[in-house]
Amino acid sequence: MKVRRKKGYFSISAVAKMFSVHQQTVRMYEKQGFVTPKRTDGNTRLFSEDDIDRLEEIIYLTHELGINMAGVEMVLKLKKQIAKMQKDMNKLFDQTHQELDKEAELSKKVVQNSAQKLLKIRHKGCQVPLPQLEVDATKSEQTQSNTDDWELEFDE
Repeated sequence: MKVRRKKGYFSISAVAKMFSVHQQTVRMYEKQGFVTPKRTDGNTRLFSEDDIDRLEEIIYLTHELGINMAGVEMVLKLKKQIAKMQKDMNKLFDQTHQELDKEAELSKKVVQNSAQKLLKIRHKGCQVPLPQLEVDATKSEQTQSNTDDWELEFDE
């Protein structure tokens, strides 16, 4: 059984003390829509750990980098768009990888069939049983030994 810890919630005074800012600053970030803390029945703000992470980022942008509120809004929107694009790209890469795997398997089968046809042509009229070619990479050495004594020439 896995034990999960409860997510912590922090009051506005704890959050303000945590970041060395005034409570009014935290309220301003809430008013701008950057964070939306939960409220108790008595309307007390309760900031989650995710809210704390977001506030940490906002305070870094405003206090350390000197970005104004409009700039913070743009940075957060762009960050959200980048995350969505990254997710979409990863999904596309996964789909492409799956398609390439399917194409590789298909190509192996085509090569196997073509090699089998070439062996039949080579051994036509011969009473020796033909070797069976395998797609499996572990058996490629056996297949290689069966095809080492003939060559294909290509016009350039």
